[in-house]
Amino acid sequence: MMLSDLLYPDNPKRRQELIHLHQELLDCMSTNFRATNELAGVLNEHLGCTITHIRMRESSTVKENCDIIIQAMSEIQHQVQKIDSDMKEKLEPVLYQKLYDIKEPELEKIAIAHKVFSIVLGEATSTAGMVAIKLLGSNLMTLTVSKLVSLLAQIGASVLGGISITVLGLGIEMILHAILGAVERNQLMTAVRSYEKHLAEFKAASEKYQRAIREVTSSVRQQVQ
Repeated sequence: MMLSDLLYPDNPKRRQELIHLHQELLDCMSTNFRATNELAGVLNEHLGCTITHIRMRESSTVKENCDIIIQAMSEIQHQVQKIDSDMKEKLEPVLYQKLYDIKEPELEKIAIAHKVFSIVLGEATSTAGMVAIKLLGSNLMTLTVSKLVSLLAQIGASVLGGISITVLGLGIEMILHAILGAVERNQLMTAVRSYEKHLAEFKAASEKYQRAIREVTSSVRQQVQ
């Protein structure tokens, strides 16, 4: 037992909490990497985009991996904005407004969007219009992604940002050294609270992001069957 454990009996419990929360954070980040790649794959295949797939870097810090996701999400946002610009440029104002009119039937919107992509791409898949409408007509690229990007930036800038994502393999004492630099009760509690706060918000935003992507990708699978 460490001297600090004798001075602060709740330290062992705090350590375990810290390890568990760190793993939860990494699991959540890993799921976001996969979801982002899934959406990028749909955009590349059906809308002629060239978004590079991303992967977690085990030798890098939490912040560096947050930055990788942020960059990919920013590229996806840029591509969706370009899709919207193409729609606006190629369509008559009345038809363009129909794309955002909640009263218009979705099938009609999809048909309008597909015509645009047939012009832009020369040849578009049958699902191109549907993907475009699902992205433009939802809040995925506005509220959902923007919220997640903001939280990723906050996590990267917090006490968690400088921690290596492979720290779990180094053992408890190395985790504490990497996170805190010293073992003191107030530092452990501060770190745990920081994890809890960021993780709660991050998990909620991630679930919305992943749910929105599942809606798009499930529609694609139904379309191609």
